Amino acid sequence: MNDTPGRLLTLLSLLQTPREWPGSELAARLRVSPRTIRRDIERLRELGYPVEASLGAVGGYRLVAGAAMPPLLLDDEEAVAIAVGLRAGAGHAIEGIEEASVRALAKLEQVLPSRLRHRVGALQSATVAVTRGDGPSVDPHTLTTMAAAVAGPERLRFAYRARDGADSRRLVEPYRLVSTGSRWYLVAYDLGREDWRTFRVDRVSEPLATGARFAPRELPMEAAEFVRHGLRGGETYPVDVSFAAPPRELPGWLRGAAVAEGDGARVRFESGDAPEWLAARLALTGVPFTVRGPEFLVRGARALAERLTAGAGAAAGG
Repeated sequence: MNDTPGRLLTLLSLLQTPREWPGSELAARLRVSPRTIRRDIERLRELGYPVEASLGAVGGYRLVAGAAMPPLLLDDEEAVAIAVGLRAGAGHAIEGIEEASVRALAKLEQVLPSRLRHRVGALQSATVAVTRGDGPSVDPHTLTTMAAAVAGPERLRFAYRARDGADSRRLVEPYRLVSTGSRWYLVAYDLGREDWRTFRVDRVSEPLATGARFAPRELPMEAAEFVRHGLRGGETYPVDVSFAAPPRELPGWLRGAAVAEGDGARVRFESGDAPEWLAARLALTGVPFTVRGPEFLVRGARALAERLTAGAGAAAGG
């Protein structure tokens, strides 16, 4: 490999894997002499990459773990694998796939060459993801377009279908993407209605970043709180639940509010979800739980349990 810049990038990509590389193996990989490898290692060190060398029969070169690093390099297969994984997760509002993951996907897809974007799209379209997400799926392209517009910040146009089926075209100043664990929402200032709005991302189509920059406005509250208020018209209620498992075994949306209690955990938080929907989410944790309050949530959990029992009984009888 006679192209020195290209060889250095390939060498750096190899060194970023978590292992030590003997000089002879690096030389064979890059089809150069061990002396050239030593010279290239020195060049990387001069550029600020902390390459460490160890002596002995099993010694070699590696990057120092935990050091401040220049940008990460990925080969083609790694880039495709990461993009497909992020797109699969972003297509469903899965717990733990939050706005940061969508921003990472937006950045990665922005720099992928067209040949790799085509591979990502082809592999994604041929893959069926089996997830625990029980909300509607969304187009990852829609999410990444929105995330890039939020980061811009850049005005965004899209088509939107409301709850009653009415179609409209919107021009907005996007503020934040919010995942509730079952759905994605865009919080934005609607220029046509001159007010803040919450949009369900699964009802958005044809998103287009306009290229017009704007100075972000100040949202009157946290974006997640704004979404919760919108879902219940601003009404929330206190939830008190005990789980037969320690806090670390609870899903992320509960863990932050969990306090250890004996061999289990007690969780108190505010919710704007419909009682039976919240009861279903609690059941999907897979951890035995007891609802302590409020009473209408207790009744909602019982009603859900009765319907599930009746449905299971009917299936068994049939």
